[in-house]
Amino acid sequence: MQKRDKLKNKWLKAEADKAVKTGWRKWGGDLALRAYTSRLIGGQRQLVLHGGGNTSVKGFFTDITGEIRPALFVKASGHDLAQIEPGGHCALDLEHLMRLKGLKKLSDDNMLKELRRGLVNPLGPTPSIESLVHAFIPKKFIDHTHADSILALTNRRDGEKTVREALGKDVLIVDYKKPGFDLAKAVSRAFEKSAPGAKENRGAGMVLINHGLITWGDTAEESYSATIRLVSKAEKYLKGHRRGAARKASGRVIEKAEKNYLWIAPLLRGLLLVPDEASKRYDRRFILKPLITPESLVFAGAKKNKKIALAPPLTSDHIIRVKPKPLWIDKPDLKERDKLKSQLEKAIGAYAESYKRYFDKHSKKAGAGIVPFDPLPRVIFIPGVGAVCAGRNVDEAIIARDITEQTIRVKTVISSSGEYRGISERSMFEMEYFNMQSAKLTADDKPLTRKVALVTGACGAIGSAICAELLKNGCHVAATDLPGKNLTALLNDLKPAYGDRISALALDVTDTKNVAEGFNLTVREWGGIDLVVVNAGLAHVSSLAKMDPASFLKLENVNVHGTLNTLAQSARLFETQGAGGDIVLISTKNVFAPGARFGAYSATKAAAHQLARIASLELANLGVRVNMVAPDAVFSHGKRKSGLWAEVGPDRMKARGLSEKGLEKYYRNRNLLKEKITGEDVARAVLFFATRKTPTTGATIPVDGGLPDATPR
Repeated sequence: MQKRDKLKNKWLKAEADKAVKTGWRKWGGDLALRAYTSRLIGGQRQLVLHGGGNTSVKGFFTDITGEIRPALFVKASGHDLAQIEPGGHCALDLEHLMRLKGLKKLSDDNMLKELRRGLVNPLGPTPSIESLVHAFIPKKFIDHTHADSILALTNRRDGEKTVREALGKDVLIVDYKKPGFDLAKAVSRAFEKSAPGAKENRGAGMVLINHGLITWGDTAEESYSATIRLVSKAEKYLKGHRRGAARKASGRVIEKAEKNYLWIAPLLRGLLLVPDEASKRYDRRFILKPLITPESLVFAGAKKNKKIALAPPLTSDHIIRVKPKPLWIDKPDLKERDKLKSQLEKAIGAYAESYKRYFDKHSKKAGAGIVPFDPLPRVIFIPGVGAVCAGRNVDEAIIARDITEQTIRVKTVISSSGEYRGISERSMFEMEYFNMQSAKLTADDKPLTRKVALVTGACGAIGSAICAELLKNGCHVAATDLPGKNLTALLNDLKPAYGDRISALALDVTDTKNVAEGFNLTVREWGGIDLVVVNAGLAHVSSLAKMDPASFLKLENVNVHGTLNTLAQSARLFETQGAGGDIVLISTKNVFAPGARFGAYSATKAAAHQLARIASLELANLGVRVNMVAPDAVFSHGKRKSGLWAEVGPDRMKARGLSEKGLEKYYRNRNLLKEKITGEDVARAVLFFATRKTPTTGATIPVDGGLPDATPR
């Protein structure tokens, strides 16, 4: 979780000038400054979270005939203000948008069509759901935020009165309206009623009940500064009206909660399954992120907070991330696994039934063709743990976690000085099933989007290729290997492209305790594991007559005991998780066609192969599939050399009088297909098993180009 800095005005003239004159010069001054202050807003978590809020500036565009026409540049839907570029603001024909102001009604679907019709670039991204709000306010720069302190003023029974007490006549106040056309019309009416000379002064901004804050100005600095001033004023008011000091859990309580989470997370993840009706072969599951903080533990530990926890989210924008309400577990049994599992199962089932009733009740008014989302909770409050947050991928889980952290903070502030009031159930449904909102959620467009894999021996040619292939297909990957520069380099290579979906863990497969720690760290990171790739291994070249027993035992320790440790820990986790799983052992062609002077490797890998076959027998009743991939002669993956061939290569080159390239050619020519075998080839075989294309377990796929004596039989 990112640290929350104290709110302050971060405008710096030197930085603003730099944005205009160098960094974003090609976009022009207005758009450059628009992006600059948008980033200032996005970087302060008290104002917006994860793509929330929106900003705009009015200017001009030149159409295809050369005519200069008014334009609205507004944040594209789903863009994050913290990283937005000038190009992240869509250009819209302002005259077209203003014509919509004369309409009495405009459906959501038609509004979306008109917004897209108004795009200067018809192939551009969809504009913000609040585009018409920005269009209908006749000010150049406009900022819209969901500030914590503003929501703490509005989301209460006497919200309007509290806003007026806190902010005085500096703001207009608009009652809750569904974001989109209805809100834009309400904002426009409020603005027009406050024209110069009117009874109510226009002030510096507008507070939207149960929604957030809008500020404006003739310059980017003026609008941004108004946001900081009003939010700071709200914070000061709340601080002065809070009754009693905030309670926080101790370090010992946090440590105990962390331990509880490690064994509860797999249980919970195994119960949060959405049946995949298309394949019938595996269930869609969730990535978990815990919120274990002093505040969350106190909140979840007080039964009186259940009512406010189950009250509507802080803003309608949060509903697609955290559902209309969380799940609260009453009196969880944190001592007996089976009893807790039964509690969780019943509670999740009851939640799902409640969600289905909610959908049935409100979908009747929404028209035909509306399809329900899955009925499972995204936030689960567990006394003694805090909150567990779920998403289809780690990014969604982090968003749910951060929203929950904000929700606890704001609801706690409100409950200390008033009575919480959110939007109606009907309003929640309208926003949850609003196309422009649900479109922000990424599609399950990759086969392993919801999955977690742990890969041993990840730094070598085959291991690194497997990690890359799994990540490319949406998986979350714990890359494990011995500590050192190779593991650091692998993480540095993959992190820029895959972010929080990749972690690197130092793990020695020969150390039973260390293996358990590696699995626990992966559970802590993503909630569980779905795929284990057993790839760690060593090679040694020696005839039997000259074999050093210590060298043989070293291979036996890694290739056999290491495999056993990994299989055993996988079995224990999969049993706890109760949702099946996959294990893929990277075997070798030497199991079927051993080589001279390669007895230690061939024998120990054969033992590992046999252990995997036995695992396929023992774990089938858990829904766990265990399969093998048997490659041959994989020399490298990009810049990463094979550790096996670093050991074996010199001996083989010497025996055959070949160079390194000559040796690679020799092995390529000895297979039937005359193919070079790559790490990617092995990785694609792993992917075949991981995606469960066929109901298969206990099988071996040779990836060797065709070696008749190594064909499994």
